[in-house]
Amino acid sequence: MCSEAEVIKAGKAVLGIEFGSTRIKAVLVDPENHVIGLGTHDWENRLVDGLWTYTLEDIWGGLQDCYASLSADVQKRYGVVIEKLAAVGFSAMMHGYMAFGSDDELLIPFRTWRNTNTGKAAAALTKLFNFNMPMRWSTSHLYQCILDGMDHVKKITYYTTLAGYITWALTGNKVIGVGDAAGMFPIDSKTRDFDERMIGQFDELVKEHHYPWKLRDIMPKVLVAGQQAGTLTEKGAALLDVSGHLQAGVPVCPPEGDAGTGMVATNSCEVTTGNVSAGTSVFAMVVMKENMKNLHTEIDMVTTPDGAPVAMAHCNNCTSDLNAWVSIFREFLEQMGIEPDMNKIFSVLYNHALEGDPDCGRVLAYNYYSGEPVTGFNGEGRPLLVRRPDSAFNLANFMRANLYSSLASLKIGLDILLKEEHVELTRLMGHGGLFKTKGVAQRILAAAVDAPVTVMDTAGEGGAWGMAVLAQYMIQKKDGETLPQYLDGRVFAGQSGTTVSPAPEDVEGFNSFIEMYKKGYPIEQAAVESM
Repeated sequence: MCSEAEVIKAGKAVLGIEFGSTRIKAVLVDPENHVIGLGTHDWENRLVDGLWTYTLEDIWGGLQDCYASLSADVQKRYGVVIEKLAAVGFSAMMHGYMAFGSDDELLIPFRTWRNTNTGKAAAALTKLFNFNMPMRWSTSHLYQCILDGMDHVKKITYYTTLAGYITWALTGNKVIGVGDAAGMFPIDSKTRDFDERMIGQFDELVKEHHYPWKLRDIMPKVLVAGQQAGTLTEKGAALLDVSGHLQAGVPVCPPEGDAGTGMVATNSCEVTTGNVSAGTSVFAMVVMKENMKNLHTEIDMVTTPDGAPVAMAHCNNCTSDLNAWVSIFREFLEQMGIEPDMNKIFSVLYNHALEGDPDCGRVLAYNYYSGEPVTGFNGEGRPLLVRRPDSAFNLANFMRANLYSSLASLKIGLDILLKEEHVELTRLMGHGGLFKTKGVAQRILAAAVDAPVTVMDTAGEGGAWGMAVLAQYMIQKKDGETLPQYLDGRVFAGQSGTTVSPAPEDVEGFNSFIEMYKKGYPIEQAAVESM
């Protein structure tokens, strides 16, 4: 049995890095997928000219600082320097739009998934394909730029996602994992590639503009889990590790989106399993036996990292407004001369929320930090707290309303999937920042879906760990071994978790809250129009 230091020295460790919305995280694992090193870098998107973005300096500075943080952690723990890796993989928040020209320059600032300026494009493409094209998808962004007459479109030689861009820069290969690709353009579940029929429809749609490209020409090559995306080049190794210790030649697995790594991190890649990822945004995914019978604009069709069809209810808003309120309590403590412990603040407030009324005492919260397509709210963000004069307004109900709000739009989307489409769901797993305070968000999610919710002990590692597992699968898989088989047999065998079943009073209370929530949409719209 090798020690962690020996594993690292021998180049047997595997690295996964994920660009989340508020944090870049690196996870180093041993051959058994145990975490042996961690690195982080906090960052925030910027609202520039009305659009959410990160600069290239944000991206590369963040990646390099995250890797340096990992290196420092390994040096502190084991007294060794990382020089070789067995494999590496990169993932990031899905969707968005990064368009490049002939000199590989970024033609316009990166447009993230959070932007909702693409409504006309998404609606037109949805009608054309008879397939839901959400506003955040990369090709919705591309077509909106066409509708807006943007000059850069004729110069495009390549467009991709953030994870695809990182992998291209570090390997030289224009590739993308099928799960991340499913957030760019519809996937044909039989070929596990972009849908050729719809590509033809798009080319015909924009034919009148006489662009020098066809859609397929400017898209990345789609790969599935287990394939190799390339190797880390000398330039790529230097970009990642500015200290110069990391050697080139490391095998790189297909870049994935945070949806795919969430499925891996919760062992939710098998048919009829599902997971909820709750952080800055929140989304639920259920792996399906077959595609949905009807078109629902609230539900996306994506895939697992190995190409199986997945129904996704994705909401732009989850914890941003909740975190903003928690920060108010931190500021209050600071003004009182008390050094705040953020973990304790979250724990106290979240657990106190469980003492509130099941319907939040008729206190209502909207967490719309940005637009929310699932509920048809496509304007700018306007978080609101609403109550009647006779509402039971106290700290417990206030916090419970904000926790309910973080999952309210998701519940509306999931109700369509489970109650209208009757999609089979045998297991629902929770992961992400909202679940860090043990048992609280898990209980509220169980009430929202009226089904048991499990949080695995490994769920706290999140998508970066899931990305490391995908890189590990690439180098460890046996002939014919599927991704679900690998996860069940070699990653999660013997893993423990906590399951919470819904309490009837919580289910009834959440449903009452949702009824009030739906009636309040005009209030939210009025707030947008008046500011």
